[in-house]
Amino acid sequence: MRVDRVKVMDRRVFISVMTSGLLAAPLVAEAQPGRMGRVGVLIVGSAEEFRQRLRELGYVDGQNITIDARDTEGKPDRLDEFARELARLKVDVIIANYPAAVFSARRASMTIPIVMVNTPDPVELGLVASLARPGGNITGMTSLSVDMSLKQLELLKEAVPRASRIAVMWNPDNPWHPVTVKGLQGRGRSLGVQLQFLPVRGPDEFDRTYQETVAGRAHAIVVLADPMTFAHRKQLANLAVRHGLPAMGSLREYAEAGSLLSYWADGTDLVRRAASYVDRILKGAKPGDLPIEQPTKFELVINLRTAKTLGLAISPSLLQRADQVIE
Repeated sequence: MRVDRVKVMDRRVFISVMTSGLLAAPLVAEAQPGRMGRVGVLIVGSAEEFRQRLRELGYVDGQNITIDARDTEGKPDRLDEFARELARLKVDVIIANYPAAVFSARRASMTIPIVMVNTPDPVELGLVASLARPGGNITGMTSLSVDMSLKQLELLKEAVPRASRIAVMWNPDNPWHPVTVKGLQGRGRSLGVQLQFLPVRGPDEFDRTYQETVAGRAHAIVVLADPMTFAHRKQLANLAVRHGLPAMGSLREYAEAGSLLSYWADGTDLVRRAASYVDRILKGAKPGDLPIEQPTKFELVINLRTAKTLGLAISPSLLQRADQVIE
C-alpha cells in the first residue's frame, strides 16, 4: 500500500483539477449529438465526484446533460419523496449511492434505469436476478459489505492488540446490517474478541450508546457503514475520543473526521465505475443486460492525530499498509 500524507494535496483533488482541464474540452464535442440527457442522483453528501467523472466522459451539467442531485443528509425519511421527485422529472437514469436509496428509487419507478454505487448483495436483497444478468431496471456496483466489516474488525484488533471487548454500532433499519452482525459474531470468536452489539437508529441515541459502551468495558468500537452515521461522523468521532475509545469507520471520511481508522472500498473508484454505467445507459444500453461489478480497490486510512490523543502507538507494519496517514 502507498502512504499519502494529508499535508500533500489529496490525490482526488489533484485528479479532479487535472482531468477537468485536460479532458473536458475534447470530450464535450463527442457527447453533443442527440437530446440533452437527464441524470438524477440520490446521495448522502456532495455529488461533485459524479459530476467530475461524467465531465471526463464528456457530459457537462447544463450543456449536454442535466444533473438533478438530492442530498438526504442522513435523513432516510426523505428518500421516497426525493425519488418520486426525480421520477416526475423524467430523468433518464438514477444514481443511488447506498441501499435504502436504491429501494426508494425502485419504489418510485420500475422502468427508469437505476445505477447502484455501494449496495451489498443485491441478489439476496431481492433487487436483481443475478450479478451476471441482473434483469429489470437495476445494475451498477455491489460492495462486499460483510467481508469489509470483518476486515475492519481484524484491522481494529491489530491497531489495538489489548482490545478483548469491542463494541459494534449498527442500525436495525439498514437492510444489510443484520446480515453483517451475524457474520461478525463468528469472526469475533475466532479473534478471541467479545463483541457488544449496540443498535442505534438516530443521533439522539449516540450519547446513550457510548455510555453503554463504556459501561460494558469495551476497549474500542466499530461503526458500521450507514448514511445516518456518515452524516454524523464528526460527532461520533468526537464522542469516541471523549470516551477514550479507538473507533473504526468505513469510508475514508470517517477517519478524516477523527475516527482512528477507516477501511472500505475506494469511494472514488466506485463513483468512477458507476458513472461509466450511466454513460453506457445514456448511449442505449439496458441496465438489465449490464453485469454488476464488485470493488477491486480498497482504502485503509489511519488518523495518527487521533492515535496520539488516545495515547496509542500504531505498529509500523500497519502504517506501511495504509493508503493515507493523517498526521
